[in-house]
Amino acid sequence: MENTSTTTSKRVSILDQIPQSNAPSPSSVPSTSTIPVTLHINGTEYNLQIDPRVTLLDVLREYIGLTGTKKGCDHGQCGACTVLSDGYRINSCLTLAVSYDGEQITTIEGLAEGEDLHPVQEAFLHHDAFQCGYCTPGQIMSAVGLLLEGHAKTDADIREQMSGNICRCGAYANIFAAVRELCDGEDNSNANA
Repeated sequence: MENTSTTTSKRVSILDQIPQSNAPSPSSVPSTSTIPVTLHINGTEYNLQIDPRVTLLDVLREYIGLTGTKKGCDHGQCGACTVLSDGYRINSCLTLAVSYDGEQITTIEGLAEGEDLHPVQEAFLHHDAFQCGYCTPGQIMSAVGLLLEGHAKTDADIREQMSGNICRCGAYANIFAAVRELCDGEDNSNANA
């Protein structure tokens, strides 16, 4: 027992010899700070005060209430969170909202004009390019981006450019047919996927 108390007293004396830090006390450090951000989403300007660590996906869903964009993996691997920034596809789960201050963001909710669906939405319906529907907003946004970017020259290009979007139900053949139809400007529902 004597040995134990000697060890304890040595530890205390060693700790007492460590110089005290000049760091501010935890109570004097401000909690999460926010910054102003202006996002242009689906043609509407949103002036927000947000934590700079918040993802674009969370701003869309939690701050603005646009829940069409889905949170799948939250690691940028499934494509369910795909939106367009100035016409280019991005994974909104990997993107800090502050990075897109002032840019034009388009979500699935911004594609249709009133009751008129976007041509990609129409093609997905025509080809039954969905099953459960969870990945569909990301698939559609990726297809819109693919068409805007002009990368879909061949069937292999379409497959490669859409490979960032996962469909767990396996509707790939119909998704491919919908995108192929739009690339060709005609219905290729019998095309091999």
